[in-house]
Amino acid sequence: MSSFNHKSRSSGFSLLELVIAMAITMALMTAAATLLANALRVRSRENQKSDALADTQRALNIMSREIANSGFNLTNNGIVAADSGLNKIRIRSNLNKYEYDDPSVTQQSRDNVMTKGEDVMYFINLADNTMYLARHDRFGNGSSVLANRIDSLNIHYFDQKVTYTAPPAGTDITNVSAAEVPMANAKYIVIAISVTLDAVGTPGQSGYQPPYSVLLCSDVTLRNTDLWKY
Repeated sequence: MSSFNHKSRSSGFSLLELVIAMAITMALMTAAATLLANALRVRSRENQKSDALADTQRALNIMSREIANSGFNLTNNGIVAADSGLNKIRIRSNLNKYEYDDPSVTQQSRDNVMTKGEDVMYFINLADNTMYLARHDRFGNGSSVLANRIDSLNIHYFDQKVTYTAPPAGTDITNVSAAEVPMANAKYIVIAISVTLDAVGTPGQSGYQPPYSVLLCSDVTLRNTDLWKY
């Protein structure tokens, strides 16, 4: 009678196999982390772009609405030429002239421009290397910031409706169809605001994002002036 000795054998990975597996795993994790970091940078940049454009568009809407009311119940177009120019504009209007039902409005206030929202100035303010679009209300709550990350503000004055070109990455309008006029004669205003986001990263390297610029424009008709028919 013969007997057999059965030896148990356990199989596993060799040291070389473990090293190779770890190297592959590390490479995959590094690639995944790089892709995730790039995705987060792109997402952050897109959020900055959206915020900057939303702020600027909101500021343009406020400016356009108030500038359109310039000269209301006045004998001129309401633009204060001494405090206006290419990069700023001050407008006046008598908004409460006929508010007889409001007991808080005095007769002196009705007869003069001296109430909130009736004497407003828009201008660029430079602070901490950042350009802000500011609004100053002489009889209201003082100055407030409407938008930041502004690259430039240009205001053009015309006595008629005009056409022009707005270069997507430019800082001002071009190819205007008519010449500008003195501010006292203005009936039509074009506002051009450019927004620029700086480049992120280094050119040629992973995650690099080039600078981004956009030009937003608004055409404003001064509806309280004696407009030409066009």
